[in-house]
Amino acid sequence: QVLFEESGGGLVQPGGSLTLSCAVPGSIFSFSPTGWYRQAPGKQRELVAHIKRLGSTNYEDSVKGRFTISRDNAKKMVYLQMNGLSPEDTAVYYCNYVPALGDYWGQGTQVTVSS
Repeated sequence: QVLFEESGGGLVQPGGSLTLSCAVPGSIFSFSPTGWYRQAPGKQRELVAHIKRLGSTNYEDSVKGRFTISRDNAKKMVYLQMNGLSPEDTAVYYCNYVPALGDYWGQGTQVTVSS
């Protein structure tokens, strides 16, 4: 595997929940911060959550208290649990290292929050 591979997106009603999964490529997973980015229509891609080398996390203000990033080092997987979703969360979600490496972007997974 040479690209991040995202899955788990879908259509959800406001207030609903989704869990996204990301398969991490390469062999440096345990030593590199990884994060979730999103890109809404007409907007630039932004980092919304990331997990650091020793496991601490950071979140963009708009998702604090609603999103939780986690990882499984043995499986080289990163997850994003999203609760209390709103239409403003509608975007294509990507994972990558933090800072991102351009050659590693996957296709992303679409999250649509709509009633």
